[in-house]
Amino acid sequence: MKAKDIMTSSVVSVELDATIMQAAQIMLQKRISGLPVVDKDGCLVGLVTEGDFLRGIETGTQHRRPRWLEFLVGPGRLASEYTNFRARKVADVMTRELLTVNEETPIEKVVDLMEKHRIKRVPVVRGRHVVGIISRANLLQALASLSPEAQPSTQDDENIRSLLLAEFERQGWAHMPLVYVNPIVLNGIVELWGTITDERERQAFIVAAENVPGVKAVRDHLVPFLVWL
Repeated sequence: MKAKDIMTSSVVSVELDATIMQAAQIMLQKRISGLPVVDKDGCLVGLVTEGDFLRGIETGTQHRRPRWLEFLVGPGRLASEYTNFRARKVADVMTRELLTVNEETPIEKVVDLMEKHRIKRVPVVRGRHVVGIISRANLLQALASLSPEAQPSTQDDENIRSLLLAEFERQGWAHMPLVYVNPIVLNGIVELWGTITDERERQAFIVAAENVPGVKAVRDHLVPFLVWL
């Protein structure tokens, strides 16, 4: 499998001049812990994460937390702390030295990169533009989708995934603020991973997948959004 087979394609990003408050609101709403930062031309220039917010807060207040607390502070705590810095910009705290992969990068290399550098996500780029992002959750979903009899991803699998993502993009219910679905296709079998806000969305996603030519079966792993709260 390659990066393009498991990456999240509908990437949410922020621009350089966005405020920390705006970025934090997006992260809290989307239930994600990091955002690519792009310039006005849409080119990747950085990555902002919860960790960057924490370091920014420490720098501004001269308050130093024990390192172990960084692992315990979640989005809710950040939401109360970042308000003191709502005038600051994403550009002030973002990580500028980025590690990226392209769509053809084998998953094994992505795993090695994340493990070696102890990072939680890797942007997938085409030139200087972000076309996807791979998180640890994507890797776990890919692992869970594999079975001993599974064959390597084929061109047909890639076509199925592309058609399905295009169908999601056309449907308003498929990309509401709290809805997140990432399909993984292997040997014609579609695995639906992510969150929904209404059980009627579950059936709609399943039907959308079943209607794509070449799909042999659909496996539903979708969970209600509230499970993640």
